[in-house]
Amino acid sequence: MANKSKGLGAAKKLKKRRAQFIVKRTTSLKKKYDPLAGASQAKAIVLEKIQIEAKQPNSAMRKCCRVQLVKNGKQVTAFMPGDGAQKLINEHDEVIVECIGGKMGRAKGDIPGVRWQVLKVNDQSLNALLRGKLEKARR
Repeated sequence: MANKSKGLGAAKKLKKRRAQFIVKRTTSLKKKYDPLAGASQAKAIVLEKIQIEAKQPNSAMRKCCRVQLVKNGKQVTAFMPGDGAQKLINEHDEVIVECIGGKMGRAKGDIPGVRWQVLKVNDQSLNALLRGKLEKARR
């Protein structure tokens, strides 16, 4: 094996040399068990709208929907953010889901077991629809 680089400008070369011995485990695990398979967002079809009871001490009914991912057919539960969002999302609508942003990819806040949220409905931003900037497209 060749000798290690020495000197003031050697950091980049040493770092590159060290990278050969580092084993990457977390990325492959994420891809294996993640329904989105490492992607940040995915297209899905709404199967049904459901309400999930919030964890203690809250007592709200959180509006969610069961969606089936287009890319691999897996079913996940996605949260519908915003006041009146459940009125804008119907069954068989095409939605885009993304990670809800909880710690370590887990559920966020008081919604148990829900790791995804709806971002777009029929290629229109859910936020814009809620604020009245857009009207829902007919499909």
